[in-house]
Amino acid sequence: MPLNIEIIGSLAAGDQIALKRHSIVRMRQRRISADEVKEALLSCRLIEDYPTDRPLPSGLVLGYTANDRVIHVVVAIDEDEPMLWVITVYEPTIDEWEEGFDRRRTV
Repeated sequence: MPLNIEIIGSLAAGDQIALKRHSIVRMRQRRISADEVKEALLSCRLIEDYPTDRPLPSGLVLGYTANDRVIHVVVAIDEDEPMLWVITVYEPTIDEWEEGFDRRRTV
């Protein structure tokens, strides 16, 4: 079952966001702040679903910051906690993504 975008938004709005160590490293490297990640999660839509990921199913969401910066965030929802786990964060590039950044380019 795909990730529920309403749950993602609700957890983000409630500051129930946990950053994996990898995401923190990538955010620093890419100069993406925690506030920008939250802004993107509040306005996101699911563009790829990874239901077989472990330990939790995950998905790739596309969101925008308050300054209209496009950000991709891989997230997983732990419904037992409840917590939104941020696995990695990056700015998509036109080299890898179609216009709109919601579909990967095909080779």
